[in-house]
Amino acid sequence: MREENRKHDRGSDRRGVLSAALLAGAGAALPTGPAHATTAHATTAHATTAHAESVRPNRSPAAAVRVARDDPRYDHLVSRGANRFRGTPDEVRLVESTAQTVDAVRDAVRAGRRIAVRSGGHCFEDFVDHPGVRTLIDMSRMRAVFYDPVRHAFAVEAGATLGEVYRALYLGWGVTVPGGYCPGVGAGGHVPGGGYGPLCRLFGLVSDHLYAVETVVVDRSGRTRSVIATRERTDPNRELWWAHTGGGGGSFGVATRYWFRSPGTTRATPPEKLLPAPSATALTFTARWDWKSVDRAAFTRLVDNFGRWAERHSSPGAEECAIYDEFILGQPAADNLQLFGQIAAAPAAAERLLREHIGAVSEGTVRPASLSSRTLPWLTAALRGSGEGVGDWRVKIKSGYARRRLTERQTATVHRWLTRTDTDVFGSLSLNTYGGQVNAVASGATAAAQRDSVLKLSYLAIWKEAAQDAAHLAWLREFYREMYAETGGVPVPGEVDDGAFINYPDVDLADPRWNTSGTDWQTLYFKGNAARLRAVKARWDPRGIFRHALAVPAD
Repeated sequence: MREENRKHDRGSDRRGVLSAALLAGAGAALPTGPAHATTAHATTAHATTAHAESVRPNRSPAAAVRVARDDPRYDHLVSRGANRFRGTPDEVRLVESTAQTVDAVRDAVRAGRRIAVRSGGHCFEDFVDHPGVRTLIDMSRMRAVFYDPVRHAFAVEAGATLGEVYRALYLGWGVTVPGGYCPGVGAGGHVPGGGYGPLCRLFGLVSDHLYAVETVVVDRSGRTRSVIATRERTDPNRELWWAHTGGGGGSFGVATRYWFRSPGTTRATPPEKLLPAPSATALTFTARWDWKSVDRAAFTRLVDNFGRWAERHSSPGAEECAIYDEFILGQPAADNLQLFGQIAAAPAAAERLLREHIGAVSEGTVRPASLSSRTLPWLTAALRGSGEGVGDWRVKIKSGYARRRLTERQTATVHRWLTRTDTDVFGSLSLNTYGGQVNAVASGATAAAQRDSVLKLSYLAIWKEAAQDAAHLAWLREFYREMYAETGGVPVPGEVDDGAFINYPDVDLADPRWNTSGTDWQTLYFKGNAARLRAVKARWDPRGIFRHALAVPAD
């Protein structure tokens, strides 16, 4: 009996952290160099200075706080976020302004110290916590969110969390950006990776609304400076802006601040119309299936139904684009087979859409054992996602874009791997609805190239102890390789698949042991935009100061 209780407790514990991990994953990003914020702070709603380059509500001291290894704050600063790595930098610089960031980068370059940047903490590879990093620049004190009258856009500092951004924009002006599900994710890395979330099917990616970015760069001579790049066609720095709309973080410099206003807006547009206005309410829901009632045929039908629904309802402008959900295909041992998400629509319409959606997913097979839903004020719903506690776990994530539903072979592969009884590994595959307004943008208009997908896939393994690393990594790698067995073990862009998501970084895509496709990792992430990104890298980081395992290389 005691052993059964232990198994039950372990399963319950894992179910809880899995939900947290997936919520974090929905907004997880490769940060501005490369991780994103997890620590919450108050935001500031307004700025008064007349110069955008120096707009910041509070003046910061001349020098950044320097935290060395003997400082009691050090352990927290080098271990924040959802990852399985821990760095050992010589120093952490807690910057509060762009000027301090320039100084921190200049000092590190002159001393020959490798740099990484943490806007918060989540990074699913060792890009921030690589053992070679000697200076870690921490952005968590740069968290202001405000309207900038000079650029007629909303400024967001790189350390601001998505929750802070949502709260400030909505309460101040009734607008938002269509960012990730987890409010603890930071803007720093979420934005340049082409962040997505519950409103992306209605309004596109968060990077689709990026107007300008301020970046600390280092030129060939070693000179360190800050540059502001905008999407204006006449801006000589425009390519640097473009690279931050899906090229990933940590490749071009240190982004300290973003400005947002939607395409099509002008100087005459009032602030309350510069960004999308969400619905007043959102219907949150969770449908759960009992694995005991789901045999292989029922599982196959559920997955196929969900994929067919995504194919039919992912055109820009469709009413069903108000629905965003994630179908978590978890293991029977964890009793995890659930569909959760939000519907951003008026209550009556949202309830109708939910009934139709659940009916379509369940058609001809098992209906959910339970269905719960709740109508909430939009901001309340936006702030509910949680990644808390994920930092206590070790995580590996892989990704894929899908232009259509899973093939019959892929669905059979998922079922076989989830129902294996010869392993204690804990993992899942989540099918996330995608498309809609995301697919209304041309592939080369931003660096985020995948613009005709209907699903985004996230493969997850999560565990507690370092001694379990080998088993969990092997399980996930082999599962992923078998899913894409027909294309060399990776989601090569083609009729069904369309590459991978840079904000779920996966170094295996650059490893010939796991990628035998003949398609390089840059093409998997950036498709036809890879060469253009390399040109941006060559201009703005010719010395390769900003680097990690998946950093864009220079031509």
